[in-house]
Amino acid sequence: MKPDGAKSPDNPNAGHRARLRDKLLTRGADALADYELLELILAIAIPRRDVKPLSKTLMKTFGSLAEVMHADISRLKKVSGLGETSIAVLKTMQAAAVRITKDQMMDRPVLSGWNAVVDYLRASTAYREREVFRVLFLDQKNILIADEVLNEGTINHAPIYPREIMRHALELGATAIILCHNHPSGDPTPSRQDIAATRDIIEVGRKLNVKVHDHVIVGKQGCQSMKSMGLID
Repeated sequence: MKPDGAKSPDNPNAGHRARLRDKLLTRGADALADYELLELILAIAIPRRDVKPLSKTLMKTFGSLAEVMHADISRLKKVSGLGETSIAVLKTMQAAAVRITKDQMMDRPVLSGWNAVVDYLRASTAYREREVFRVLFLDQKNILIADEVLNEGTINHAPIYPREIMRHALELGATAIILCHNHPSGDPTPSRQDIAATRDIIEVGRKLNVKVHDHVIVGKQGCQSMKSMGLID
């Protein structure tokens, strides 16, 4: 019996993949380049083909491993050699990563684990190709009640309706919220419109005893917290 991953006439790429797998298991993921991690992921869907060229094509097309994983399905379908099974594997990995980051902030006061909140907002929102407006609804102990995308817009604008946000907060019994939206351009710097809209939401919330803890803007280049910038009291 051949050992797992042994090279054979039926699978000439097995030796190379075994070396990548062994490097991962013995030295950790940091020992692998991003395209090598992508190779191992693609090998799950395409076990008998050399996927190194495909991995490098994807990295060149989208720019980074994160952008490959978060790329829109319609764009992935345009890449030669990437079929539905491969796309499904990529999207499964993406979904798992987002859920893991969300799990890290569940059932605990979110303000005491702020890094986990930011990690989740970046994983779930930063790589969207259109602007989306997300709200985390919190109870009186600042534990997450609901996480919802309330609006999806264009490449540079997502509509914000302060009264709709607060109406939903009251329906859920939320006493505080965290706002988040993305900038598909990559630059998370808040615009004047972002600041004005946030202040409108804060004012409506103040009348209803719903606290706006922060408005986090995320992009491929990082994130900005309006609270940290001194734009929210």
